[in-house]
Amino acid sequence: MKLQLALDLVDIPEAKEVVKQVQDYIDIVEIGTPVVINEGLRAVKEIKEAFPSLQVLADLKIMDAGAYEVMKASEAGADIITVLGAADDSTIKGAVEEAKKHGKQILVDMINVKDLEQRAREVDALGVDYICVHTGYDLQAAGESPFGQLNTIKRVVKNAKTAVAGGIKLATLPQVIEANPDLIIVGGGITGQDDKRAMAAEMKQLIGAGA
Repeated sequence: MKLQLALDLVDIPEAKEVVKQVQDYIDIVEIGTPVVINEGLRAVKEIKEAFPSLQVLADLKIMDAGAYEVMKASEAGADIITVLGAADDSTIKGAVEEAKKHGKQILVDMINVKDLEQRAREVDALGVDYICVHTGYDLQAAGESPFGQLNTIKRVVKNAKTAVAGGIKLATLPQVIEANPDLIIVGGGITGQDDKRAMAAEMKQLIGAGA
């Protein structure tokens, strides 16, 4: 079970500072969509160069032109690239084929997919590496959580690894660990803390005990 740190509300220098504090306790650094929008793929490149021992995920949320966008993210040094589950099968296939050429991985983000069970089955058959249930920021504000969705995809996914994201904090982490995803994605649960290093260490210890 891996721990991914999602960086969403930072610029490149701030991102480096946060990762420096927690790098001993995380497996993957996510350059979140807002950072990519603000800073471009340069953010991916700089974080990968600064922390070569960590995997870097580019949260591009690709919806079209899958092969091209995966190629550009791969050139920037991304190890994992995200594609939306709502994208057309041909887009996901193109992304998977391009990722394989470069030795990269594809994570499909199931945010706002209406028939989660059916789509998870379909996406799983397309050869993706991770399928992620994701309760978006706006739904979290309305009190939604990703736990039920995680159990749904764990039940139907046969090939891909599973991931979970959306408002995970120390208090809810044991519940997530119990559902046994392969990848747990935490943003504000770490970045919003005064002592980020201590929080990351505590989360990593819990995950290690539950794995």
